[in-house]
Amino acid sequence: MKTNIDEKFMKAALKEAEKAEKKGEVPIGCVIVKDGKIFARAHNLRQTKRIPTAHAEILAIEKACKKIGDWRLDGADMYVTLEPCAMCAGAVSGSRIRKLYFGAYEKKGGGAVSKFNILTESGLNHVTDFEGGILEEECSEIIKKFFREKRVKNFFD
Repeated sequence: MKTNIDEKFMKAALKEAEKAEKKGEVPIGCVIVKDGKIFARAHNLRQTKRIPTAHAEILAIEKACKKIGDWRLDGADMYVTLEPCAMCAGAVSGSRIRKLYFGAYEKKGGGAVSKFNILTESGLNHVTDFEGGILEEECSEIIKKFFREKRVKNFFD
């Protein structure tokens, strides 16, 4: 059930996605919230860092863990503009995020519900609740626009 608070935090994640876009990165942004406050934010940096794991979710989890001095993020919620991939969904579960909120669904490789059900896999130590479709249109459009512009640029190069 979408709330104004969920939309507020997803808008913060969208601002992170915009930062990624300005750097030529796939525009995915993420914020981690605890006690009603954002305490970690990140955006994709795979091209910039030249590291395959530099997804917004992984970077935000690393920042949050460093900030609190523990790998357990019990009681924290994550807002990310795109449904996490399998790697990121595993990290969300492994860090014990309470609930994941995402914007756009990732039909090809989504790790929450679209392709894999990693967050609710009963064999894992932690099951993470999730909700998709928060500001779905805005989250989907920023990615579509990025790739549309990339195709046009590549066509004329």
